[in-house]
Amino acid sequence: MSTTVLPSYDEVVERYAPVIGLETHVELGTRTKMFCGCPTDFGGEPNTRVCPVCLGLPGSLPVANRAAVEATIRIGLALNCTIATWCRFARKNYFYPDMPKNFQISQYDEPLCTDGWLDVEVEGETVRVGIERVHLEEDTGKTLHVGGATGRIHGATESLVDYNRAGIPLVEIVTKPIVGTGAKAPLVARAYVTELRDVIRSLGVSDVRMEEGSLRCDVNTSLAPVGSAEWGTRTETKNVNSLRSVERAVRSEMLRQAAVLDSGGRVVQETRHFHEDTGDTTAGRSKETATDYRYFPEPDLVPLAPDPAWVAELRANLPELPRMRRRRLQQEWGLSDHDMQSVINAGAVELIEQTVAAGTTPAAARKWWLGELSRRANELGVELSAVGATPAQVAELQGLVDAGKLTDKLARTVLEGVVAGEGSPTEVMTSRGLEVVSDTGALTAAVDEAIAANPDIAAKVRDGKIAAAGALVGAVMKATRGQADAKAVRALILSRLGVEG
Repeated sequence: MSTTVLPSYDEVVERYAPVIGLETHVELGTRTKMFCGCPTDFGGEPNTRVCPVCLGLPGSLPVANRAAVEATIRIGLALNCTIATWCRFARKNYFYPDMPKNFQISQYDEPLCTDGWLDVEVEGETVRVGIERVHLEEDTGKTLHVGGATGRIHGATESLVDYNRAGIPLVEIVTKPIVGTGAKAPLVARAYVTELRDVIRSLGVSDVRMEEGSLRCDVNTSLAPVGSAEWGTRTETKNVNSLRSVERAVRSEMLRQAAVLDSGGRVVQETRHFHEDTGDTTAGRSKETATDYRYFPEPDLVPLAPDPAWVAELRANLPELPRMRRRRLQQEWGLSDHDMQSVINAGAVELIEQTVAAGTTPAAARKWWLGELSRRANELGVELSAVGATPAQVAELQGLVDAGKLTDKLARTVLEGVVAGEGSPTEVMTSRGLEVVSDTGALTAAVDEAIAANPDIAAKVRDGKIAAAGALVGAVMKATRGQADAKAVRALILSRLGVEG
């Protein structure tokens, strides 16, 4: 059996130019579904949040959700799109078990929002990502394959379908081809989805939780020889469900496609599945074209014609968008461009902002999120927001340090307990007995014992060798299990020895 040897990433970008594109699906946070009155809450017993309309039963008729239309327009405005004065829905025909009607109500050649852009920062460079379209459609149901080892249909003994999600308002945001990014292509992809997620969250139209599927990303990747006038054949990696995986999916496909081209093979236009455990992609199905879907205007819905005055009102009431908010926070926090970029790269802007709002300083919040918590997130391979500590808990932890109840070292131990789910910082500190020893009598007794046990060192300190006091401080810290403040211990030692520090 022969094994394909992948080239190094540096070799790939030296010989090939990548072109990427991203199709991002966002479930809107409306109370009801796109074309019926069923609730949209996440979870629930399978097939309990359905009705004749979202199940596509004969005789049922859809009615468009005004709140979903408004949310889509707001997304389009935030992405600098042109809002259509007239558009309509279309039927997109395909036969999957999770499509109860055997077609999806979507938009085709007349989308609601077109021709926008979103700027992202990558390694100090601003990259403008063009937005081809933002259109509104309904989500599919969810298929669960059971009885196999992979959770996919191959090898499964049976498949189950839950239609609770079918019909939830879904916005699809499609970029124009992103060219000229070279080695930065994976970083640009991640930065774009990160910025897009932040924009949508700031609008309050979706919780954009990738782990729950309310934001899903399809990543298109192609390679062509450097200098070629034509782009390569693209593949579409489906339903990538984390920011880190967006970056990994682009990089993985670049390596795989380069190996195929180097061997004289041909890249096949197809969908591919991304595997979180290995970072690899595997073939799915051949990629359909618009003709395969047999689009035609939806006969049961009237066209949409947003009132220009309504659109102008929505534009005037857009919130402060993330890019402007970051500039304001950078000034408020007194950070350099480099330091602010580190915060952005770590995905910590909102976390630090919320921690400051909970009652601590920007410097302290940044220390915890970019230090101990960032390290732990990297070890676990999760986003910083999923590391297990909340902004309120971080602010509470720093408050205990500021109050002298914890040293920085003890605070790190307390934070371990918080992340492990043992409770709030105060609860962990109490249950583990980690509070700084502040009882003057107990601390004085520990100092006197250290002096009595180390008369030679005490004599050196009395003779003016102040540095020797460090050994006595260490003895006291050991006796108090590290729960004394080292500066206070040192001051007390010098005082007991009659020496001025």
